[in-house]
Formats: sequence, C-alpha cells, structure tokens
Amino acid sequence: QAQLVESGGGLVQPGGSLRLSCAASGIIFRYSDMAWYRQAPGKQREFVAVLTSGGTINYKDSVKGRFTISRDNAKNTVYLQMNSLKPEDTAIYYCNTVPNSIWGQGTQVAVSS
Repeated sequence: QAQLVESGGGLVQPGGSLRLSCAASGIIFRYSDMAWYRQAPGKQREFVAVLTSGGTINYKDSVKGRFTISRDNAKNTVYLQMNSLKPEDTAIYYCNTVPNSIWGQGTQVAVSS
C-alpha cells in the first residue's frame, strides 16, 4: 500500500518561501497523479495543486502564481514550492495520489510575523 511522507514545513514570515517535499513508496510513482492538499485549523481539507503523470498541472485559484508543483520520478518525490506566503496559507499540508490513498502525517506550515 502507499506510504507518503511529507516534510519541509515550518514557521515563516509573510512574503517568505518554503519548499515542501513528499516521498512516496508502495506505488508506481511515475504512473501516479500526485496532488497537494491542506487543512487549516477548524476547516476542511482542501485541494491545493495537482500534477498528473502526463504533466498536466492545476492549482487552487488562491495559490496560482505563488505556488509551483513539481516531481522527480527518479526519487519518487513530489514538491511544492511556495513563494509570497500569506497568513491564510497557514495549514497542515498533505500530499496524496489521485484518487486518494492513505493519508500521511502532513507537514505544518505557519505564516506569521
């Protein structure tokens, strides 16, 4: 079964940047569509970005132009480069396959001055 391990979160000031990583195992990564999601305190988990195995990319409107999803099939890893971070980006960030498999622990991102 799939195992997904997110890393790279932390505390950053508004306008700062972070790069999240998600290492996947137990799946045929190069054929898997991969997505990032986030869950803010008191809110439901929401979609952030997706990168299909064929290279199609889509983003949540509020992160377009600020976040970039990418993948390294040789490393079975998907990334989320987050620039110009805002306090409303504060959340636990998760990666998953599409359709979703078992969720990992996520990585906490906090944007605050």
